[in-house]
Amino acid sequence: MTRFSYQARDANGRPFNGHVEAASATVVAEQLSESGAIPLAIAAVQAERAPALALSWFKPKVKIDELIIFSHQMATLAKAGISVVRAVRGLSESARNPRLGVVLEAVATDLEGGVDFATSLKRHGDVFSNLYASVIHVGENTGRLDEAFRRIAKYLELERETIKRLKSATRYPSFVLIAIGVAITILNMFVIPAFADVFAKFHAQLPWQTRVILVISQFSVAYWPYLLTIVSGSVYGIVRWIGTVEGRHAWDRFKLRLPIIGPIFERINLARFCQTFAMVMKSGLPVTQGLTVVANAIGNEYMARLVLGMRAGIERGESITTTAGASGMFTPVVMQMIAVGEETGSIDDLLVQSAGFYEEEVDYSLKTLTDAIEPILIIAIGAMVLVLALGVFLPLWDLSSVAHR
Repeated sequence: MTRFSYQARDANGRPFNGHVEAASATVVAEQLSESGAIPLAIAAVQAERAPALALSWFKPKVKIDELIIFSHQMATLAKAGISVVRAVRGLSESARNPRLGVVLEAVATDLEGGVDFATSLKRHGDVFSNLYASVIHVGENTGRLDEAFRRIAKYLELERETIKRLKSATRYPSFVLIAIGVAITILNMFVIPAFADVFAKFHAQLPWQTRVILVISQFSVAYWPYLLTIVSGSVYGIVRWIGTVEGRHAWDRFKLRLPIIGPIFERINLARFCQTFAMVMKSGLPVTQGLTVVANAIGNEYMARLVLGMRAGIERGESITTTAGASGMFTPVVMQMIAVGEETGSIDDLLVQSAGFYEEEVDYSLKTLTDAIEPILIIAIGAMVLVLALGVFLPLWDLSSVAHR
């Protein structure tokens, strides 16, 4: 679809202009003629970005909580019969986040120009996901816009809870790992060099563990700018590589194969798949189009390609159960639920149950994550203490005998 600007005259000869989304200029002319207007000029225009958003380098981020509130408000206003343009413009004026306010103002302007709601939302993909726009598109076309907003709000609430649980479970291990890293850096850069000066005064034969630690410390102190540059460059390179399509695919696949946390990521993505697929099925999207939306919303490039493989299988005439089994993503229990749902025509309801099944597994895994990681952290801390004991304090224990030689 292309956006066109047009100039025309109405049945009374009065000029007017506007914008509309259409396949071609001919379609625009036909639409104007059918409405009783006389088209004067039609031209294709490029989609404009939301005003003022690109003026600031540091743009405020629209949080998921704000999208949930917006969705609930739109559901209420749409059910009350208030026009979409009036509702969006009113919410843009009351939005606390300035960025969301500007985006909603731009959406209201698009709606007044004849652009449909979903297309306008897609123009702001950094705020409204493709999944969000697709659900609204179906609700707009079926006259159930309030239901579409309630459905997407419920989905966002589930997504928010998943994010909170994951952050809560990883907060303690992350804090411990950061503390260990800071401690090693301080010891290596400041503490060990001080001990090196003490050892040098006695000219004693040091254990090999101590000599290794001293060499590493001396190298770090002498070349820390280069080491910092190498580490920063490596991180930057990895981030840029992950930003590519193949890099993202490899990284997402690697995350699923990590010990302990890999299965958690996999279950979270599978729960997201079931939730999203159930929602698009209930919204009325065709299966193939729905799988495309799910692939964009699942949040893992590796699994997204498996979902697109399912879509390709369905386009060849295969059943959902067959393509789901070929993807290798699902457990036998969930595969059985998908098969029953496809046979009975209630696959959306059974997908919701499957999502609940995966969420229960995620809850249990997150609750036991700390218990699983704690032994590893204890071993890491013990290894650090052992290295210090053998490399630094062992010579100090013999310092009195060295001093009397």
